[in-house]
Amino acid sequence: MTDVARVAGCSQSTVSVVLNETPGIRISDRTRRRVKAAVDELGYGYQRSKASRSFESCQIAIIFDQMATSPEAVVSFDGAREAAWQSGHVVSAFQTYNDPVMEPRTLEAVQNNHVAAIIYATIMTRKVTPPRALLEAGVPVVLLNCYADQNPFPTVLPGEVAGGNRATHTLISAGHRRIAHITGEMWMDAAKDRLKGYRQALATADIPYDPALVREGNWQPSAGYEHTNALLDLEWPPTAIFCSNDRMALGCYEALKERGLKIPRDISVIGYDDEEVARHLTPQLTTLVLPHREMGRWAVEQILSSPSAELPPGGRYSITKLECPLIERESVAPPRDE
Repeated sequence: MTDVARVAGCSQSTVSVVLNETPGIRISDRTRRRVKAAVDELGYGYQRSKASRSFESCQIAIIFDQMATSPEAVVSFDGAREAAWQSGHVVSAFQTYNDPVMEPRTLEAVQNNHVAAIIYATIMTRKVTPPRALLEAGVPVVLLNCYADQNPFPTVLPGEVAGGNRATHTLISAGHRRIAHITGEMWMDAAKDRLKGYRQALATADIPYDPALVREGNWQPSAGYEHTNALLDLEWPPTAIFCSNDRMALGCYEALKERGLKIPRDISVIGYDDEEVARHLTPQLTTLVLPHREMGRWAVEQILSSPSAELPPGGRYSITKLECPLIERESVAPPRDE
């Protein structure tokens, strides 16, 4: 929908209304034709999903630890909804905040509603201890963006190590060898895995790891600003900076511009997450996107393809990691010749 909105010259919400034929909303015929022409131009087919009248509707429940504080939950929910509607299933969402009293009650209410399956999801990628009610649910269960000891359920995670590797490899491929990395908070799996990928890419390219080029941030623009200034004050400053999220890249941009440095002529910058701000920076930020929509779809497709709740031979499921695609924009270029 983002691609179609860009080509059609309208908002993503307008695209959604047109393609889903949302009742009660007036969209001009001209705009509708423009959206459909953009769909055809981009080679996307679209079709409203309609469940067979003879199909008994089933419900898939997604249990989130948090929803209201993060757009990632909405994106993964919508991916699950897209996959579920194709087979006539409906999807419901619940938020528990991991409350020790209300989470078990929520799971009990979900099971009393005779759901076909449960997706247990977290906003931060992290290890969880599945509630006993989940282990005894008697319906298929999938873990989304979280994992547990012994892999008791099918699990889907973002490929963060590969993402960190790809971000760094992109800078190496452009000719950079002095590459800095501003990490997130290192108690978080995402920050640790992106750093691991950064180090792997350096090692593969025979570039020595320099701890002076790695700074621990806190995901906020102020950290990107502060650490960029510290990196530029080094005797041998970097020619490229990999920020572990787009918000820190925003602070990085500010620090570079205050010093009169041009991006990417003087220094290249790459981010992570593909937040809205990445498209509005000057120049637009090259970044990676977390596959939350794809993870939501994968979770439902896993349930529909393996409707049995029985454990596989060996008693453990595998963990699937989905690629974090690179969004190439204008913030990466070869280093300047000195």
